[in-house]
Amino acid sequence: MTSLLNPSRPPFFCPGCSHERVVRSLDKCFQHLGLSGNQIAIVTDIGCSGLFDTFFNTHALHGLHGRALTYATGLKLACPGLTVVVIMGDGGLGIGGAHVLSSCRRNLDLSLLILNNFNYGMTGGQCSATTPAEASTASGFLGQLEAPLDICAVADAAGATWIDRISADDAALAERIGHALTHNGFSLMDIMGICPGRFSKRNRQPKKLIAALSERFEKRGTPERHSSREEYGEAYRKRCEQAQPVRPMRPISCTSAPAEPATLRILFLGSAGQRISTAAEILCLAAMHGGLYATQKNDYPITVLRGHSISEVIISPFPIGFTGIKSPDIILALSEEGVERRKDTIGSAAPSSLILQVSEIVIPDTKARLIRVDCTALQAAKNQRALALLAMLTTTQLTVNAELLRRALEHKFKDDQLEEALALVERARSSAG
Repeated sequence: MTSLLNPSRPPFFCPGCSHERVVRSLDKCFQHLGLSGNQIAIVTDIGCSGLFDTFFNTHALHGLHGRALTYATGLKLACPGLTVVVIMGDGGLGIGGAHVLSSCRRNLDLSLLILNNFNYGMTGGQCSATTPAEASTASGFLGQLEAPLDICAVADAAGATWIDRISADDAALAERIGHALTHNGFSLMDIMGICPGRFSKRNRQPKKLIAALSERFEKRGTPERHSSREEYGEAYRKRCEQAQPVRPMRPISCTSAPAEPATLRILFLGSAGQRISTAAEILCLAAMHGGLYATQKNDYPITVLRGHSISEVIISPFPIGFTGIKSPDIILALSEEGVERRKDTIGSAAPSSLILQVSEIVIPDTKARLIRVDCTALQAAKNQRALALLAMLTTTQLTVNAELLRRALEHKFKDDQLEEALALVERARSSAG
């Protein structure tokens, strides 16, 4: 097999840089495995190691610092037959550490070669995540305040199935890279080397310093770990084959239109557990069954089981360009939490606005027209009140009528849930007279 090195772009590093030895070893490995350029994708990010994709006649992807593994994941899942090699420096390792952990846990068939020269060589020699605390860097004392990361131990804890640490000077480098590339699962190699342009200038006997660091790290033993784990891509495709097909979305058919369609801005003011967003969705479905445009915008806190729950719905015979509501035409007041959240809106509501208010809820003084609803008399539980008020709303205007509401409920619910909802709607409409 011939070399895959790019003759028009030969490796170009500082004299004595260990990266060039990795380039030569990787090419030797490709040749030994009999891989052609169209069978390989090299993925890199920023830094001196980021030059690797230009040195080989293979597929290549060059991306943002620390993100190489994310691109590689997409490539491997889309093209499982590719040999995907990720080249990353210790800088990218530190910046993209979360992606390294995810790759270890996922066990997709990728090979990560970390070119670890213990500093940010391209940007001035600052300390990285792997710099020994006793080393001197452009970061001054900052590098002495943090413990150097043992990426092999981290990868082992995260579930990586193949781990190795080796010096770039080791004569067995090409052979060991070959073991990583042929492993069926995620493989990680910590390839330790020297940065003559930055690290060596600040540290006497840098090889001795790095050797001492390596000795402090626990010896890994055999690189094969967690070998019973299934490779992610194979497992993913197997599960997909076994999975039930996703049910297609139910189409919305418009067979009737409102008698007098108009643009309405409706504000639901409730709290968690009242199915506010569900009621708003039903209103949107009703409008769409009538051939109208509809938008829904929700507001609730991170504590989704407590606090306010607000939905803003706009329905219109015309396209809607902005989903926010400044002056609602209709307000459904269902809880103190929601009312408190938008009390200024209620206070400034126009006389032409309509507020449907659950009878026990206190609202601020307003000029809007009020309709109080006794939900206890309607036998409407807390999580049914929004639908009850929505049903009563169909008696006050012609844009969303009872027929459209029924069709929306049939679209959303079925069986007992549908029957219960239809019965509640009938009770609410009957009470409105």
